[in-house]
Amino acid sequence: MRTDDFDFELPQSLIAQEPATPRDSARLLEVGARLADRRVSDLPDLLAPGDLMLLNDTRVIPARLSGRRGTAAVQITLHRRLADGRWRAFAKPARRLKPGDRIDFGPGFHAEVAEKLEAGEITVAPNLTGDDFTRALREHGAVPLPPYIKRPEGPDAGDSERYQTIYAAHDGAVAAPTAGLHFTDRLFAALDARGVRRATVTLHVGAGTFLPVTAERAADHRMHPEWGLVPAATADAVNAAHAAGKRVLAVGTTSLRLIESAAAPDGRVVPFEGETNLFILPGYRFRVPDLLLTNFHLPRSTLFMLVSAFSGLARMKDAYAHAIRQGYRFYSYGDACLLHRDAGL
Repeated sequence: MRTDDFDFELPQSLIAQEPATPRDSARLLEVGARLADRRVSDLPDLLAPGDLMLLNDTRVIPARLSGRRGTAAVQITLHRRLADGRWRAFAKPARRLKPGDRIDFGPGFHAEVAEKLEAGEITVAPNLTGDDFTRALREHGAVPLPPYIKRPEGPDAGDSERYQTIYAAHDGAVAAPTAGLHFTDRLFAALDARGVRRATVTLHVGAGTFLPVTAERAADHRMHPEWGLVPAATADAVNAAHAAGKRVLAVGTTSLRLIESAAAPDGRVVPFEGETNLFILPGYRFRVPDLLLTNFHLPRSTLFMLVSAFSGLARMKDAYAHAIRQGYRFYSYGDACLLHRDAGL
């Protein structure tokens, strides 16, 4: 398929700059046999006792660092930690950086450019490790908001809390699993009362997840690897839910891609730990999720390709056209969709 097949026009005014308050008051477009306009707070009524929700419990780190190479200003966004403690990062400007350059971020905190890669990407070796690195990152780093959330002066004080799920537990993501931003303690209590169960996975979301696809043929795009963990207890919970005839709801495309990475051809989920670069296009045969809760995504993005694979390209184009007409709010701080899997997938 051509990347152009996943393009659409979106008015800039519909790109959300602030999240809904409270979080679960965001609008929810249910996409099934028909389209239904709802609220995220309606979710307990749309699920059945025994259904299982899969939540990505990664925590966003303050991965955006402003520093200096000599007298020149440099901004880097860490996006993938390597096994040896180095990081892959996107740099601005990257053109004049070369291996061996030192970038200073603050007293006692700097990194050396270890490799220069393509498209503004570099590998850096920080001078600090472990808890020292974590403390320095919290002191000098900022929440890496997507570029379509406009903050000329940088993220404000509220973004560090709002751009994080309330159940975030494990540091490592440089972008939020945004479907999870809609959940509140009140909503979880209502889901518990309904008898909806939940389990967690961890996928440390990288910045590459949200990049538009530039290849002419969609299949030529290559995903950045991301580290993920599916615990044995979660694998067991998924298998038990399906054995009992219950549905599995993936909260977010990150949860979906990871649980699919842990699924055997017969749909049985096994524990998983490692990297995944699973790229889902229409034609993919899903093994695990029956439902997907997700936000509205960028045109030409791997995420819009994924939802089109899940519910059908024509159906998703109709759903997005409806959302635009009805003034739904798009992207990370925007509204959500509840997608039913295409019966033929």
